[in-house]
Amino acid sequence: MIVGGEPELALLLHLFPDGVEELDGAFAVYADEPPIGFDVIETEDVPEGWEDAWRAFHHGVAVGALWVGPPWEDPPAELIPVVIDPGRAFGTGAHATTRLCLELLQELEPTSLLDVGSGSGVLSIAAAKLGFAPVFSIDLDPVAVEVTRANAAANDVDVTTTETYPSTGVAVANIALDVVEAVAPRSDAPLLILSGYLERDTPWVERRRAVERRVRDGWAADLLEFRP
Repeated sequence: MIVGGEPELALLLHLFPDGVEELDGAFAVYADEPPIGFDVIETEDVPEGWEDAWRAFHHGVAVGALWVGPPWEDPPAELIPVVIDPGRAFGTGAHATTRLCLELLQELEPTSLLDVGSGSGVLSIAAAKLGFAPVFSIDLDPVAVEVTRANAAANDVDVTTTETYPSTGVAVANIALDVVEAVAPRSDAPLLILSGYLERDTPWVERRRAVERRVRDGWAADLLEFRP
């Protein structure tokens, strides 16, 4: 069990997609090993049946015209479904940064897109469902690459995993501030959607200027374009 408040809950949901539960002013997280770097009050073995019980932590969310949720829930008929099986890679749609990126994506004209640090592939898949094409994804974690491919296949969309930075009309990176600032210059996309950092932070990318910012629950996302 980990002591914390609302900002800590958002961070824990980001780090432990298998499940976070609020108990008596602290949070219990589901993980194979005790988390490092947190104030841990106690640890205990998860009782039998956790394989099904953890599903209670994951519910579908509506973001504009999209519904992002797990395969055991039925999406609303009027929304575009993005079905993500939560598990080994970050990105279920519930985290504020993911939702902010999805909001900004829906404001853009569909074009080619690169998803940097794809995690579960939720942003790549949502983009493909919105008409962006071709869609590329890149991630240093081989598990994330595998999960992105599996989720894309389950959603019947084309997402090409890559190890390079192809030229695209849009690039999106929902990672962390220092990583975002490091990888964003590698893309030549005219438009960048950046997130993964707190509202108090503002990414700086050479030859880019912010044209829109959105915030939710203390997190932020920015739409950047080339400076004239």
